[in-house]
Amino acid sequence: MSYQVIVSFGAGREYEFAVHDAEVAGLTKDQARAWLAQEFDALECTPSNPMGKVLVLDMILNVAKYGGEPRFQQAGDWARQFARAAAAVLERPAIRVDVKGFVVG
Repeated sequence: MSYQVIVSFGAGREYEFAVHDAEVAGLTKDQARAWLAQEFDALECTPSNPMGKVLVLDMILNVAKYGGEPRFQQAGDWARQFARAAAAVLERPAIRVDVKGFVVG
């Protein structure tokens, strides 16, 4: 299966990443979640939930937000790893990370 991960920062500011099954095959859900959690901490993201529990969707949204649009514009290793992690943890063929609307669809 291949995955399409789109990260959107608003109209006309969308970045699409095609992630192939082979790229995700070596990455377990736990490894993907661990990478997102590590980036969440490194970027000093603020949890959305006041109780402090961080859900995987919150991690995806906040890592994209705090990671910043320039990383996705450059489409470098960090952005590719983000797309791989999102695909591995959500296991959906199409993922849209709407940073402005703060929703994953």
